[in-house]
Amino acid sequence: MYLIGLTGGIASGKSTVAKRFAEHGAVVIDADQLARAAVAPGTEALAHIAEIFGSEVIAADGSLNRARLGSIVFGDATALSVLNNVVHPAVRALSAQAIAAAQLDNPHVVIVYDVPLLVEASVGHPFDLIVVVHADAETRVRRMVELRGMPEADARKRISSQAADADRLAVADVVIDAMVSLEETIAQVDLLWDQSVSSHHSFAHSDAGVGGAP
Repeated sequence: MYLIGLTGGIASGKSTVAKRFAEHGAVVIDADQLARAAVAPGTEALAHIAEIFGSEVIAADGSLNRARLGSIVFGDATALSVLNNVVHPAVRALSAQAIAAAQLDNPHVVIVYDVPLLVEASVGHPFDLIVVVHADAETRVRRMVELRGMPEADARKRISSQAADADRLAVADVVIDAMVSLEETIAQVDLLWDQSVSSHHSFAHSDAGVGGAP
C-alpha cells in the first residue's frame, strides 16, 4: 500500500487534485463523506453533539442541522474545538476501516486520503506522502464568493476557522500550486504521479505477476 495524505484549505482546489489522482487509478477516501457518516442519525457522535449544543442542531428528520450547528461553531474557537473533539475520533475510526478495506482488496493499492483538516485533526495515519494543495486566502475568498455565492464575511470566517497556510505548508512533502490554471494544476498532479507514485504502482503490477499470476 502507498498512502497519500491530501489536504488544503477550503476552496484551494483540493477536490480537483483528488479527482485527478482517482483518474490515475488511486482509491480516494473522502474525509468529508466520512464526517457525514460519523454524525448520521443513530450514531453516538450525533447524540453527543445534541447533548452539547442542544436539540436545535437536530433537524426534524433526525439528521444534523449543519447550518444551525455551523452558525454556532464558526467564529467560536472554543465551540469548534468541542465539536472537533467529538467528530474527529469518529472520523479517524472510519478512515482506518476504509484504508484497511482498500488494502485488503489490493495489498499494493495507492490510497489518497482527502482530508481538509489533516493538521487540525492530528490525523495519525502513517502517510508515505503528504500533499498540500495551496492557494492563498484572497484567492480562496474570491472563489467562494464568485463560484459558491457565499457572502465574503462568511468566506473569511470559514478560512479563519481552519489551520493557517503556514501550518499546512509545514507538514507538506509536496505542494501543489493551485493559483495557476486548471491545466497547470493537473499537470503538477500528473508529474507527481509519474515521479513519486508510479514507481510503487509498477512494483505492484510486477509483484502481482510473480509465479505466472495475471
